[in-house]
Amino acid sequence: MTLDVDAIRSRIPALKSGSARFDAPGGTQTPQPVVDAIADALTRPLANRGRTTEGERNADDIVTDARSALGDLLGTDPRGVVFGRSATQLAYDLSRTLAKSWGPGDEVVVTRLDHDSNIRPWVQAAEAAGATVRWADFDPETGELRPEHVEAVLSPRTRMVAVTAASNLIGTRPDVPALAALAHGVGALLHVDAVHHASHAAVDLAALGADTLVCSPYKFLGPHLGVLAARPEFLETLRPDKLLPSSDAVPERFELGTLPYELLAGARAAVDFLADLVPDTAGGRRDRLVASFAALEAHEDALRERIEQGLADLGGVTVYSRAARRTPTLLFTVAGLRPADVSRHLAEHSVDAPAGSFYAVEAARRLGLGDEGGVRVGLAPYSCAEDVDRLLAALGSLPR
Repeated sequence: MTLDVDAIRSRIPALKSGSARFDAPGGTQTPQPVVDAIADALTRPLANRGRTTEGERNADDIVTDARSALGDLLGTDPRGVVFGRSATQLAYDLSRTLAKSWGPGDEVVVTRLDHDSNIRPWVQAAEAAGATVRWADFDPETGELRPEHVEAVLSPRTRMVAVTAASNLIGTRPDVPALAALAHGVGALLHVDAVHHASHAAVDLAALGADTLVCSPYKFLGPHLGVLAARPEFLETLRPDKLLPSSDAVPERFELGTLPYELLAGARAAVDFLADLVPDTAGGRRDRLVASFAALEAHEDALRERIEQGLADLGGVTVYSRAARRTPTLLFTVAGLRPADVSRHLAEHSVDAPAGSFYAVEAARRLGLGDEGGVRVGLAPYSCAEDVDRLLAALGSLPR
């Protein structure tokens, strides 16, 4: 099965601007069906959720449909799908809730590979509770976060391990099931940041071994929104701060205020768009999503290899994305040039590839890049060979 990239691109209005876009790790462009779903939600009657009026039913159906779609995307029970403003907000809410039971002597593990949204909420919650933070390192030479890196900082006092399923900076995909086994072996929970991972590979909450997991639909063709997934039975054990009259049912007890119905409608449409990347695939939505991501991985890996070969041929380029298993995300620097200047040169040639540390500041520092980071090139379902050729040509015209 292969992707019809031309058909995908034809349904994404922003691509008409003409730029070759490699900024997908920071947020993808939006397909027309997602735009239409958002507009439809806003132009039909809407009210607070219920089953009495048309507006109430529309709102209730949007929420139910969105939970079902995200449940299919993440391979989990829709009753364990929580919506929030962003993955960062949800990580803060979850960390504060869990930290109510932490105290001196307890330990929390974070890694230097992660985006800061999967570091700082846990660090700050631990500090507020008087718990100890322990840091798992990664190998800067290979970009690998191996199980032994995490095992070295675990103890019977570990309460939570927070880890990424894929680095948004260098693409490394750690062995999350192995990390889950280690965490659970000492009685700890495992929280997984799947924001970058969910854009490039099929996610299965149970197979990963995650107790909780977050992702962001705007990274996979949807609107700006955050999603947390967990087993409903686990969520039942948590008591977040909430308003007295708001629902205490799961998952609603974790959702503060009225949900953005139009964004949920867009998120559902994004999942449906992904499920149909390979037309005429048999099976339900979950089956079609798995097939789509298999085809997407093959497409993106082929383009990534083409970029890597092109960068090697240019000379003077250092690539920091070196892990054996990684997403199609490359971080690099060019000798004698600041990353921001390289990014600016690319933009002048209508190639969008930003520079920075992209909130993975601990990882960038560990790589020796400081807060300046590098140039990041990331792929998406709409990336094509012509885009790659334009990127490499623009890099080839850099002043040396």
